[in-house]
Amino acid sequence: MLTLQVASRVDEARGIAGLVLTDPQGLPLPEWAPGAHIDVHIDRPGESPLVRQYSLCGDPGDRSAYRIAVLLEEHGEGGSAHLHAHVRPGQLVRVSAPRDLFGYGVAERMTFVAGGIGITPILPMVAAAEAAGADWQLHYAGREPSTMAFGADLQRYGSRVHMYVSSEGERMALPGIVADAAASAVYACGPSRLLDALESAVEGTDVTLHVERFTNDNIVATEADHAFDVELSLLGKTITILPGESILDRVAEAGVAAPSSCRGGTCGTCETFVLEGEPDHRDAVLNAKEREESEVMMICVSRCKGKRLVLEL
Repeated sequence: MLTLQVASRVDEARGIAGLVLTDPQGLPLPEWAPGAHIDVHIDRPGESPLVRQYSLCGDPGDRSAYRIAVLLEEHGEGGSAHLHAHVRPGQLVRVSAPRDLFGYGVAERMTFVAGGIGITPILPMVAAAEAAGADWQLHYAGREPSTMAFGADLQRYGSRVHMYVSSEGERMALPGIVADAAASAVYACGPSRLLDALESAVEGTDVTLHVERFTNDNIVATEADHAFDVELSLLGKTITILPGESILDRVAEAGVAAPSSCRGGTCGTCETFVLEGEPDHRDAVLNAKEREESEVMMICVSRCKGKRLVLEL
């Protein structure tokens, strides 16, 4: 855990606060790669604390500061609202060391797709691709210009950047974008509807798609949810998970301090090896191939399709 100081705060766009975090003693911060994020621990007086994940959107080569952008979620649980209302320069915040689930790597040809606040992990990827001399294109969509963060940062890339403003009737033509990206890598982050459409567009093509989701639409309680047993192989104990309970919570009650953060199936912190059984994957981290292989699962939201799982815990 790191305790950092808010060095500056700016409005990156309407409803988006940009924060620069530094070490109070001026020490260098842990290294990170494009696509990484940090957990921000939000202490709210009189209310339960929250942990939220924010992509690092600054320069990975600058270890003096972390840069994040916080979108005000009007219908969220209050984490972003607290940061917008109360966090000011000089205050201290607790954050985790950076973690990376995107798996970014520079290639000769690359395509980036971003929607809304999904531009945040893409921004340092674009900078890295440009520095490496790659052939790249960015497609960035938003509701209106005033809500699209980092427009000034992107202007220097000229015609490589394509911006789409929905209020002006502009839409991404995903099939065309995928066709132009043939035999190359596509990195995407944004709303679920955009990412779902992009995943459909790349089916049957030779495009390698890398996606990060900020929300999880797979957490759906159904009437088919049933009780099942989970054997904790390292602890030598079996626990029962009832409908409405999470494996993560029951594991903690059994005395296992499994790592966790978002508790919503988006950050990947609670990824756990599956030794036996068939998981019912409800996260937004694993891709289709990883779900089919079922070597791991996110125990904060996922369940069991059968009656028993054996986990490496």
